[in-house]
Amino acid sequence: MKQFFVTATDTDAGKTFVSCALIHAFTHHNKSSTNELMKVAAFKPISAGCELVGGQLINEDAKLLSEFANSGQSIAHINPIAFEQPIAPHIAAKKENKQITIADINHHYQQVKSLNADVTLVEGAGGWRLPLGEMTVLSNDNAEKSSDNNKPSYQFLSDFVKETNLEVILIVNMKLGCLNHALLTYETIKADGLNCVAWIANCATSDPMNNLSENITELEKILPIPKMAQFDFIADVNEEGKDVSYFEKISHAANQINLSVLV
Repeated sequence: MKQFFVTATDTDAGKTFVSCALIHAFTHHNKSSTNELMKVAAFKPISAGCELVGGQLINEDAKLLSEFANSGQSIAHINPIAFEQPIAPHIAAKKENKQITIADINHHYQQVKSLNADVTLVEGAGGWRLPLGEMTVLSNDNAEKSSDNNKPSYQFLSDFVKETNLEVILIVNMKLGCLNHALLTYETIKADGLNCVAWIANCATSDPMNNLSENITELEKILPIPKMAQFDFIADVNEEGKDVSYFEKISHAANQINLSVLV
């Protein structure tokens, strides 16, 4: 069984689109020892920006993940921590007098792992250092450091990844500044003691990046990990004037993924 964490150079980098494409690629990939297709579970521990439907907060990204994963999960199982306001999750939690803890996230993650899927894909939120809020329980060392600089100690979603030792897939949002963002994110992941196994170039918006191919070539040189896919932006209407469904976009993207890097 393999477990991966999908992160990105910044927010709105297309994490859900890429995650759905990865899931679609995996679920149409045969296991090495049999002709059976792989079972994939999805986990999006935290979301902010949800719609209240039948008394349940539904995040659109989590809903999309549920449509591609094939391990029989409910949306709540995929996305257990959800907030209605589309703001930073730890700020949304504070407004509701709630806390987001690594222990809670890990508890929900273990429930997903118990499905024993061939692949578990965890989609992050925001970038690598998504804050979860101030730590309420500090070790003596942390308490001493906190009092020294008069600033609170924070926990981050990356702390969960460190605790579970997930392999990381990095999405690079192809826009001005991506070279710096990609290298800084990769170096931070490595400094955290984790294995960043591959990166994906994603054109997340319809506004094309100037010198796209040159920037991808530079990223291939400076990132010491394989590029497993490059996704161009796919419009909702094609050149023939026909609507392009989300499933068609995902299917097209999945066909471009080199899964041999991961399996």
